[in-house]
Amino acid sequence: MDAPGLFDIAGPPEPQGSGILGTGSATGDEPLAVRMRPRTLDELVGQDHLLGPGSPLRQVVEGRQPLSVILWGPPGSGKTTIAHLVAQSGDRRFRAMSALNSGVKDVRAAIDEARRVRRTGGPQTILFIDEVHRFTKTQQDSLLGAVEDRTITLLAATTENPYFSVVAPLVSRCVLLTLRELDATDIGELVDRAVADERGLGGAVTLEPEVRDHLVRTAAGDARKALTALEAAALTVQADDPGKPPAITVAVVEAAIDTAAVRYDRDGDGHYDVASALIKSLRGSDVDAAMHYLARMIVAGEDPRFIARRLVVFASEDVGMADPTALQTATAAATAVERIGLPEARINLAQAVAHLATAPKSNAVIVAIDEAIRDVRQGKVGPVPPDLRDSHYQGAGQLGHGVSYVYPHDDPRGVVPQRYAPDVVAGRDYYRPTRHGNEAEIGPRLEKLRRIVRKRADGD
Repeated sequence: MDAPGLFDIAGPPEPQGSGILGTGSATGDEPLAVRMRPRTLDELVGQDHLLGPGSPLRQVVEGRQPLSVILWGPPGSGKTTIAHLVAQSGDRRFRAMSALNSGVKDVRAAIDEARRVRRTGGPQTILFIDEVHRFTKTQQDSLLGAVEDRTITLLAATTENPYFSVVAPLVSRCVLLTLRELDATDIGELVDRAVADERGLGGAVTLEPEVRDHLVRTAAGDARKALTALEAAALTVQADDPGKPPAITVAVVEAAIDTAAVRYDRDGDGHYDVASALIKSLRGSDVDAAMHYLARMIVAGEDPRFIARRLVVFASEDVGMADPTALQTATAAATAVERIGLPEARINLAQAVAHLATAPKSNAVIVAIDEAIRDVRQGKVGPVPPDLRDSHYQGAGQLGHGVSYVYPHDDPRGVVPQRYAPDVVAGRDYYRPTRHGNEAEIGPRLEKLRRIVRKRADGD
């Protein structure tokens, strides 16, 4: 008996229909998205970059080469469809499992069975693993040997960046195929096909252009979402004229799908992409784009403390001394998040985003500290000048520690000529103010301070 979450197909493919991938006998009541899965690779939309003659994808689907493949792409881009096409083609043995309900025991059982079949002259085994990123490192490691010696041909699907979510040895043993998010043209083609095709709605309903556009827009690149919404809307409309197909309206579609779900997995790749977009929008001073990405993070359920931490870092890294109050605002927002929490703290985060986006920008602070760290790591760590050394112990004076130290507050200028830096980095300018915001005033003052401290006369 198969382990939970497994099934296999050996020999000629059966008609499309039931099962994890839609294999088996059709029952007629499958979801529209299942009924409309492409029957051939040429019906796949939106992935033209993978469909060229002799491409790895064609070799896998057509069974010409036993290539192990990782399919990486957003939901609804066609990963499961490709697995379905593989299951339906050739004389290979197909076995599938979902990382949601399978463990190491299941993986090893599938590999052992594939090895036994192969040794007795049976067909090659394709092992499809859906959501492979949900496997632990140990579970993923259990696949390595079988993939290496081609006991199995692995077909793995993931919505997360494999370089983050799949162990490196497994990635290196597979061909990585990146599926693109479907664009409006692709989704529109699928909607039109589903309305007209006998496998779909067979012309039982009509769509006005604005309704089609609404379906396409709210799908946000997810074919499954578009077809699910279309099916839900089609089930709710009634024909006023028995001889005329009923028309789906925008109101019907809105009632069917309520709101478009935000494409965002806070534990996955989307987490990093949206966070990156927020920071880059802030850096680019686009307050509106930054507010949009903040809203996406909030709606998606992102931890507000993560957002606040990123804003505090940004305040020093990208605004810095061009607007010293930016760090105060970001820190205050972080404190508000801790004390108040969502939903109210969204306002504090929004204020911080507005401040940071519209503030003058300077990365002089991070450049300064990184250059200083680089010098230290390269061994530029000369001895502390004697005048700066601790002199609060008996015998320090005999060592010359602090003897010639000059107290800056005793000078009316508040600054005195004195060697502070070790000889090895004396005269090194780490902090270089820009001409943006507050730093436009800091720059000239800093030049005067350096001339005095470094014992240079004005005008040198």
